[in-house]
Amino acid sequence: MLRPWVRVGSQRRPWDRGRVDGVALPHDFALVLEHERVPFVSYPYEWTFEMLRDAAVLQLEILASALEEGLTMKDGYSFNVQWRGSAPQFIDIGSFERSSGGPWVGYRQFCQTFLYPLMLEAHLGIPFQRYLLGHLDGIEPTEMRRIFAGRRRFKKGVFRNVYLHSVAESHVSESSEKTRADLGQAGFSAELQKAVVRKQLKLVRSLRSKRADSAWKAYRDTCSYSDDDRAAKERFLREVLDGRSTRLAWDLGANDGAYARLVAERGAYVVAVDADDVTVDALYRSVRAERLDNILPLVMNLVDPSPARGWRNEERRAFTDRSRPDLVLALALVHHLALASNVPLAEVVSWLHSLGGSLVVEFVEPHDPMALRLLGNKREGLFPDYRIDVFEKLLEEHYVIARREPLPGGSRTLFRCEPR
Repeated sequence: MLRPWVRVGSQRRPWDRGRVDGVALPHDFALVLEHERVPFVSYPYEWTFEMLRDAAVLQLEILASALEEGLTMKDGYSFNVQWRGSAPQFIDIGSFERSSGGPWVGYRQFCQTFLYPLMLEAHLGIPFQRYLLGHLDGIEPTEMRRIFAGRRRFKKGVFRNVYLHSVAESHVSESSEKTRADLGQAGFSAELQKAVVRKQLKLVRSLRSKRADSAWKAYRDTCSYSDDDRAAKERFLREVLDGRSTRLAWDLGANDGAYARLVAERGAYVVAVDADDVTVDALYRSVRAERLDNILPLVMNLVDPSPARGWRNEERRAFTDRSRPDLVLALALVHHLALASNVPLAEVVSWLHSLGGSLVVEFVEPHDPMALRLLGNKREGLFPDYRIDVFEKLLEEHYVIARREPLPGGSRTLFRCEPR
């Protein structure tokens, strides 16, 4: 929903046909359209394949609708989309302008930040997230042309949108405005624009990730949880949630999102984070099918989370600087950070505390089958301080431990902690 306002000096007042309090506005007033605030800001390099594709479809559908009204869009940037749970939200209202003929000026940007990353994964099985993280403006046509050299250029949509695009770009020296004007005069009509957008929509909708189609479905079969452990863990979390108000929760190491769902059922908005993009994509598809608007799945390696980006590192905030959660879930996470990624246990606890909010955390003991698997290629005795007594002492330095419960299997313990 958008709420229109006029800005007069530092005052914002409801829009009333160019008048405020019955007084006509001066000619230099500005019209401000204010969005509803999205619960959590995310960026394309944190999305899954299906999320990026759905965002691209939204961008093209809005452009198609704009063309029907004699409008076009100045850009095609993937950062123009945010999320409310599983629903993409277009936020760049300032992108619209009157169409004066010629091709869509945002086509290049759309290719670089939407189409090319999707093609990387759909055609070559290469996850796109690292490319977008390293290049905020996306993948250049000339770079993409090198990647899709030889027979690869004939993969679906590549020859037209990569090869010809790159060749044309290398031969055009005029400004995009002049080129647009010339093409408009040469008969590049609005109907042709609409046809091009329809063709792009058809292409984007046809792209599929073979990696996503083989989503990680075996987690519950291969993890070391018994049915009793799982039931006890769910009961523990439900009891923690009873009687408390949780606006925003982070589920770190969310896996298939089972525990994120328990929190979301109580009305909280849950940011569900995991490093495995295939698993997160499966979660996104499930919440999309259910039209859940309060679970946001994101792809992120928590040992190397999204940093601040852009000019002076202030255009895109680091993951941990975008909000403060009321509740943090760190279930089956600590052993991965400490044993697989060699993060000292004290650092893990300190980091969790720095996020703010209450904490529900699980400690997996060294004799647990999953911990033994992680320790399989490590030198014996490498983690002498990885013990539950050490972990509990570290927790007590930062938190009040409100509840402690061993799971029936005997190798895992849950803690509910409140910050001091």
